[in-house]
Amino acid sequence: MSASNVASPLARRRRRAALLFLAPACLMFTAYVIYPIVRSVLLSFYNWDGVGPSSFVGLANYRELFHSDTFYTALGNNLLWLALTLLAPPAGLAFALYLNQAMRGIRLAKSLFFAPFVIPGVVVGLVFSWFYDPAFGLLKVLVGHGIPVLGNEHMATFGIIAAALWVQIPFCMILFLTGLTGINPEVIEAGRLEGARGWSLLWHVVLPQLRPATFMAVTLTIIGALRSFDLISVMTGGGPFDSSTVLAYFMYDQAIKYFRYGYSAAIAVVLFLIMLVFIAYQLRRLLRTDH
Repeated sequence: MSASNVASPLARRRRRAALLFLAPACLMFTAYVIYPIVRSVLLSFYNWDGVGPSSFVGLANYRELFHSDTFYTALGNNLLWLALTLLAPPAGLAFALYLNQAMRGIRLAKSLFFAPFVIPGVVVGLVFSWFYDPAFGLLKVLVGHGIPVLGNEHMATFGIIAAALWVQIPFCMILFLTGLTGINPEVIEAGRLEGARGWSLLWHVVLPQLRPATFMAVTLTIIGALRSFDLISVMTGGGPFDSSTVLAYFMYDQAIKYFRYGYSAAIAVVLFLIMLVFIAYQLRRLLRTDH
């Protein structure tokens, strides 16, 4: 019997075992990710209140959406969230480089820096709401007078994003700390022997080895910025005058308050497509740099 005949049944058994191990994950992914996406796309072409029969309306939900002032306010706020929360990866990298040292008390410092990330979003929203309170908040004590941050339509979104950054920066810091522990010290030493110091060493030696951590930090920050909901719900409820609403909260508002599930699904589809564009762009950049 030839070696190829022996290897063939063994290869088939390995493929069968791999498929059996993958099957539960594939089924769950289909049930909890693929099916909801397809169902939302189909629902966006219908008018449905969640109880009675649905009626097909074609692109009417999308036409109404693109003629809505609230939609453009929410989209602009999402882009503002995206621009400002992308400060989290470089800030997280800076903290990670600082904390990646063998010094006394560094474990305690790491725990304190990471603490905001493990606090639930609702609690973070309440804490920052108290912080901004113009009557008794800590901001009033620091500044000397009350500032209605969350009551001002021009300041509310920035106040919420500051709370989001307080949580997102430690998360990015942990990703980069994990990447820094995996860097080969010999590569760093070789870079120093070649004359790389300071910024040159960071840019040409350290950052290329942190590419996977950078990809995860940027991608998860983008996803978090585009699907931001909990802080807005707790701190402003989309107000004042819908000035701080985003697409995720706008979608929730239309479905839960007004029972417009088809219209809400249309918002969800638009949000999904925006996220898909950003994630595909980041993934393409990562794959291109790997080659």
